[in-house]
Amino acid sequence: MDVYLPIANLAVNGLVIVALGALTGLLSGIFGVGGGFLTTPLLIFYGVPPTVAAASAASQVTGASVSGVFAHTRRGGVDYQMGWVLVAGGVIGTGIGAILFRILQALGQIDTVISILYVVLLGTIGLLMGKESLQTLRAMRGGTPPPARKRRHHPLVASLPMRWRFYRSGLYISPFAPLLLGMATGIVTMLMGIGGGFMLVPAMLYILGMSANVVVGTSLFQILFVTMVTTMMHALTTHAVDIVLAGLLLFGSVTGAQIGAKFAQQASPVYLRLALATIVLVIALRMAWGLGVRPDDIYTVTAL
Repeated sequence: MDVYLPIANLAVNGLVIVALGALTGLLSGIFGVGGGFLTTPLLIFYGVPPTVAAASAASQVTGASVSGVFAHTRRGGVDYQMGWVLVAGGVIGTGIGAILFRILQALGQIDTVISILYVVLLGTIGLLMGKESLQTLRAMRGGTPPPARKRRHHPLVASLPMRWRFYRSGLYISPFAPLLLGMATGIVTMLMGIGGGFMLVPAMLYILGMSANVVVGTSLFQILFVTMVTTMMHALTTHAVDIVLAGLLLFGSVTGAQIGAKFAQQASPVYLRLALATIVLVIALRMAWGLGVRPDDIYTVTAL
């Protein structure tokens, strides 16, 4: 079933795009990462221009996040107070990211920058997560499970002023910490078309010290609003959102997120982290390979 994408200016198989949306929705529900880190690279591999892929994937992440937030809300897994602070930071970061996006687009370097960011961020986070997961598995197989990690926020977080109590997360920290974290996520979301959850979830655990049972749901809550703002920013400034592409992705992602949320409650967290690390590293390596290989068409036509 061929479908024409007006902004991307190419025809694609609609069923393949729907299946891709379902896959990313499944990852969203399982890991709380929005799924955009996988959507954008796969769209690029499929032939969609990186700018259109990044802008359209952000809207798809919104749909997956809505479904995931409802699933986690039913079990009390969302800290709304923390979520709104993260959202405020994310909106500010989105504005900064929009300015950077336009500057890089004017310079003609946005496609290259998107690919490089994916390689650096996904590679770093994938290695860290994989290392931790393998160490945990080795300890468990040796009959000596590793001691439980003490949930404690980073020393830099403790030095920030104006502490608030985040009861659901079990924290007494400055709101500036999640605000700055939200800003960083907003910038990354705008530039890369991802929800930012693959960066946000580890930071909420290891920097903010949040309770693990609310991390995924709160991450999806922040992703929901930040990707909404990102989509509007792209529509108004870069004009790179392909509504047909976004609609096909949304169609598959909503169902996938519900299935993923149920699966996450039954699977082992250690194996889930290892699986996510493997997926992240494979995507990073594929992006790095694409940067180093000479393309078939070395010339492009752009409008000045």
